[in-house]
Amino acid sequence: MVDWAAFSRTRSELGPGFVRILGYFREDGEKSVAKIEDAMHRRDATALVIPAHTLKTEARQFGAEPLGALAEEIEFTARRSIEMRVFPDELVPAVAKLRPLYSQTMALFEKETNPLVERRPAFGRAGAHNQNFGRL
Repeated sequence: MVDWAAFSRTRSELGPGFVRILGYFREDGEKSVAKIEDAMHRRDATALVIPAHTLKTEARQFGAEPLGALAEEIEFTARRSIEMRVFPDELVPAVAKLRPLYSQTMALFEKETNPLVERRPAFGRAGAHNQNFGRL
């Protein structure tokens, strides 16, 4: 679901600003998903394009390829439908998958970036045996 190499690369490139930028993605992503859902309910193909494009670009920056690919499908299908002057009813299943996929992706990002979440040891490293110390 996440290309962790791309995620790590972005994390390294952004340095200390990474957590702040990831927070912006969390906020912007939530808004983009809501705008896409609203545009589908209003049957406004034009209103699908910008939030889908934004979500696609930001998701791929953090290595969330399935989310980026789904947003790209929504964006390109909406663009084609605008040119053809029809509403893209075929996007209903894709838009229905969008929020759950976004939520799952953000949960993985949270698990990876939250220092209080227990993680599996990296390959070749022994795990700490006191991970539950002090927990009830």
